[in-house]
Parts: sequence; structure tokens; C-alpha cells
Amino acid sequence: MGDRWYQEAVVYCLDVDTFADSDGDGVGDFRGLIGRLDYLARLGVTCLWLHPIHPSPNRDDGYDATDFYNVSPKLGTLGDFAELLHQARNRGIRVIIDLVVNHTSDEHPWFQSARSSPDSPYRNWYVWSDEAPPDRHQGMVFPGEQNETWSYDRTAKSWYYHRFYKFQPDLNVANPQVRAEIKKIMSFWLQLGVSGFRMDAVPFIIELTEAGNPNSPKDLDFLTELRQHVQWRRGDAVLLAEANVEPDQLPVYFGDSGGSANRIHMLFDFMMNGRLMLALARQDPEPVIEALRDTPALPEGGQWATFLRNHDEIDLSRLTAEQRNQVYDQFGPDEDMRLYGRGIRRRLASMLGNDRRRIELAYALQFSLRGTPVLRYGEEIGMGEDLSLPGREAIRTPMQWSYKENGGFSTADPEKLVRPVIDKGEYGYQKVNVTAQRKDPRSLLGWFERMIRTLREAPEIGSGSTSHIDVPMPPGVLAHRADGPTGTMVFLHNLGTEDAEVDLSVLAPEADLPIDVLTDRNYEEVGKLDRLKLAGYGYRWIRICRGSGL
Repeated sequence: MGDRWYQEAVVYCLDVDTFADSDGDGVGDFRGLIGRLDYLARLGVTCLWLHPIHPSPNRDDGYDATDFYNVSPKLGTLGDFAELLHQARNRGIRVIIDLVVNHTSDEHPWFQSARSSPDSPYRNWYVWSDEAPPDRHQGMVFPGEQNETWSYDRTAKSWYYHRFYKFQPDLNVANPQVRAEIKKIMSFWLQLGVSGFRMDAVPFIIELTEAGNPNSPKDLDFLTELRQHVQWRRGDAVLLAEANVEPDQLPVYFGDSGGSANRIHMLFDFMMNGRLMLALARQDPEPVIEALRDTPALPEGGQWATFLRNHDEIDLSRLTAEQRNQVYDQFGPDEDMRLYGRGIRRRLASMLGNDRRRIELAYALQFSLRGTPVLRYGEEIGMGEDLSLPGREAIRTPMQWSYKENGGFSTADPEKLVRPVIDKGEYGYQKVNVTAQRKDPRSLLGWFERMIRTLREAPEIGSGSTSHIDVPMPPGVLAHRADGPTGTMVFLHNLGTEDAEVDLSVLAPEADLPIDVLTDRNYEEVGKLDRLKLAGYGYRWIRICRGSGL
């Protein structure tokens, strides 16, 4: 893997508390995760992204921290976490953790001190207003669950700002002491051995909130400070940011106006994610073609992180109302499958009707696009969701390891589990689990292992350039290519149900004994690229040539 390791990584995201329980208390923990590292290594994972691990009242699944310098006792000790980093590194797996510093829990000692007195040394660590701000009913992140962004605190006798829930008061990043503390937090975890951070809610971290101003300024230079700080502490550390902003704003999160890549290394590609969902719903590749064409140019070293399912709802807010309804009709037809008026709270397997062909097609497409792929735990075995659980918890059920009670996640009594295991229907652990699929080389898990191995043999996908191949195509077929020093790959994906034949003979002069490296079935040899068969929901990854001397 190259110096910019993140460009060729395969990122796997998980909640420690729902992955593997080692001590039978019903909650997953670091030791349980350590015991499953060999599974992840075999899958082909090179980077683990852990969701919040800090002590928390857990009113928002850990995103309401009370101590940024420790781990939740439910997950283990700092020693257990250090051992996890060591064991992961032994298997060639890096670990990044969630950095949630837009806000704290209202139970955090900083906030308790801040609200206790105007003279508290932590008073100015939060954002206050003596009067009720006129914009306090605007800008809610969780509409339907959140009524305002400013709440009155009777003890403080003042209004405090919270972009998210009222129990998550925002930190005041205009305060130099807060900035210094955030850097100190990052230094602590880097010193322990993490390889970087997934930064939560970055547009809100850099927001210099002004009461009554719904368009408060943003200090992008703070991202430059964080990048410099992190790289001085650990030169290969990475910042992966969540910033679901307008497309024309994306470049400034990577670097300043001078063109330097001096801010965030990687951004989640929300624009592509919405377009992928629309393309799958329509069975038409045009939205993906538009996304490839409209993608802003990135500075050297900048990278997208692609995903189909992440830990939140599928966010369709970047689509038009008509487009959003098209996706809803196909993948979230019932109201309880939707969330916040903008998203879908289902896993991909159930969205695609548990159709193995479509699941493979969707992930083959995602993993072939420019950027670094991110995979949600359980997707590799086709887990479903539990819509009886509230909100985002529907897709945060325990990992299904075996036929044992609780799916092998825990030996605790079922009522003591951190969250119920799916135990009924076609997605119940009796039908969907790692053990069953490990025995079947034709399983979805076996396919993911082969696909990821193929991806890692084609580094140009992650570190090269990606472009749409603009030649006449049958309906439903997308053709794109990846080019880099290591060579050229061509990809065909048929989003439609009808068999097709593709003519890519225009690429023949570039080809050097082209060959299929990943397909949905056995096809005739590639030959002159002029009569490439493609089944409905079919795909072909074709190695056109290798780079000189490689």
C-alpha cells in the first residue's frame, strides 16, 4: 500500500457494543472485537472505523460524550483498547475513531461547571444568549424529534445553543481554549495509536454561531489548524469528514483557495450516494454519470469515501422532491421505513428485495467507483433491519455470527442484550449468519471476499482517476474506467433486467491481452472488446492493461 494508505484502503465501520460480546453481559466490547479481527482480515478489511467509544449517558448512541479521554466501561478499559490497536496492527488493519467535538453531553463536567455560574472558567466553552434568539426554531438536524436549536437553562439563566438534541450543547469553537482542547484530545488518541479520525458534523464544528444569525460564518482555517496539528503528531494520520454540503462548497473542505490539500484528507461522498440510490431505483445509470461528470476537482491527495449504507439513514436530501419520491417508492414505500423526511432507515439487502444479483451489482458498482469504499458491518452477509426499533437503531442490531442463541453475538439472556438480535423472518440469524456463509463458497460473504481481493489487486481504482466511457450503451448499462500508474481497469454494470451487448472496441488500441477479473457469471472471453455480453443485473470488471514495469 502506498504512502497515502487511505487511498487504497477498505474501511469497515462498526459499533463496538453490537459487534461481539466477550464476557456475556449483553454488550459488545473491545475483547470481543479482538476475537473477530481474523474474520475482518480474511474479508480484506484494512481500516476499522469505530463509532463513539467514550463514556456517555447514551441518549444518542454514544454521540453525547462525558469524557473525551476515556472509553466507556461497558466496552472495556483503555488497556483493552490499546490491545485492540496492537492486535489490529499485527494483522495490517488500522483503526480510526469517531471524533465528536461539535458538542458534549449536558452531563459533561465542562457543561455542568459552565451552567453553574457566569464566572465559571468553562462558561465561554459553550454558546450562550441572554435573550431567546429569533432563529431558535430553525436549522434542526432531526426534524420531528427536535423542536429548537436554542434551549433555556434555568440554572444558568441563559439560552444555550445545540445544533442537535437539547442534551448536546455545542462547544464554542471561537474560544481559543476550546480549539486547544480539541487538539489535545486528538493528540491523546494519536499517541495511543489510532490512525486518524472520522470527524462528525464538520460544518457545525467550524460554525462561529451568532444568536439570531441563521447563516453564521464558518472558520475553515480551523480545519487547516487541525490538519497541521494531526500531521505533526503522526505523519500518516487521516481525517475523514462528514460534510453534507452543497457541491460547490466541497473543495474548500479539502484545501484553501491556493489549491493546497491542507485541510481534510477525505470526505464522504454524499452526492454520489444519493445518485447511486436514484440510479438503482430507476435502473438507469444516468444519475451516476452525472455525479462523475459534476464531481469537483480535488487537490492532490484529496479523496472521496464512497458508501451505500452507513450508520445513519440513507440521506436523500440532495435529490429533488420528485427524485426522492422515486427512491422512496422503490426502497422505502412504507412510512416507518423513512426518517426525518429525507432518508431511509433500512439495510441494502432488504431494500433490494434480498435479490442476490442486485446486491452484488450494487456493491460491485460502489467498490469500482473513484475513492475509498466504506462498508457497514453485516452488509457482507446481507443482514436486514428491525423496524420495530426507533429511528436509526433499526440498522444497528447485533452482528449475526452463528446459529447459536443471540446469533452468537452474546451468551447473555436475550432481554439483557444492548439491542435485540434479528431472530425472525428471512433476515433472522437462523438464516443469515457468518457460520452458514463461511461453509458455502457461493455465499454473499464468499463473494465479498473475492471482490475485495480483486479490488486490492487494482490500486488504480482508489488512487487513480475515474471517468465515464462516453460511447453508445444499451439501456441500463454504465461503462467507466479507472486509470493510474498501475494500469487501467474498465467496468461494466447493468442496472437493468434485460441482457445486453456492449461494444468497447474503441478501447482496443489501449488493450494488452484484456481479461475479466470479476464477473457475475462466466462470459465468453473479452477478445477485441467489441461484443461484450452482459446479463441483467450483471457486471464485468476487465483488466485492460498493467502499468509499465508492474
